[in-house]
Amino acid sequence: MIEMNQPSLLEVSRLHAGYGQSRVLHGMNFRIGHGEFITLLGRNGMGKSTTVKCILGLLPAHTGTISLDGRDITRSPSHQIARAGVGLVPEGRQIFPNLSVEENLLATSRPPTRHTADGSFEPWTLERVYAMFPRLKERRGNPGTRLSGGEQQMLAIGRALMTNPRLLILDEATEGLAPLVRRDIWQALQQLKSTGLAILCIDKNLSSMLPLADRHYIVEKGRVAWEGSSHDYLQARDSLQAYLGV
Repeated sequence: MIEMNQPSLLEVSRLHAGYGQSRVLHGMNFRIGHGEFITLLGRNGMGKSTTVKCILGLLPAHTGTISLDGRDITRSPSHQIARAGVGLVPEGRQIFPNLSVEENLLATSRPPTRHTADGSFEPWTLERVYAMFPRLKERRGNPGTRLSGGEQQMLAIGRALMTNPRLLILDEATEGLAPLVRRDIWQALQQLKSTGLAILCIDKNLSSMLPLADRHYIVEKGRVAWEGSSHDYLQARDSLQAYLGV
């Protein structure tokens, strides 16, 4: 977890946004430090996915700011934000169905946006993605339509990694997957965290995120209603159930 006085990788400040005349976000505030695993929690319709769309430049903010590594990206187009190092694993996976596994991975391949003098940053390549997800290597010639749901999710993660992001955003990372496949996905995310990759995760499987997350933000009606560590959450769990719908 980062110290409060250290610079954030991503900072969302007083963000207001919505669709047409319908306002969804009413002053969203949260931050992600370099290498942190952060979650957005809350019931459906509270503004989590809308926040992600704003971060990615897919939905314009009405007011407020979004900064990436100190640079204001609030009004930047989505392709510039992606090039700046924000990778997305979208809800529903959205792989290219008529492309093979390998073609899906190569379609998003991009050189890394960060380098370290000591060479400690290892770029994502086909070989590295295949090492993390051996099933993708086994099926590298198969079209997306011939993959299982779990394999499609692995492909969606691998495709995002091939952009060499500094921040990986996962929207409903394990929705609709079998328990054993979910376990594999969480193990992969643990590996990704260990590499120093910053991760923003939206998912309903809170029990799987508790060991991984540095900090949680609970979203209620378009703003953060609570924030804290996994330890903080467990201490306050009974009082937070109404926000989570469980």
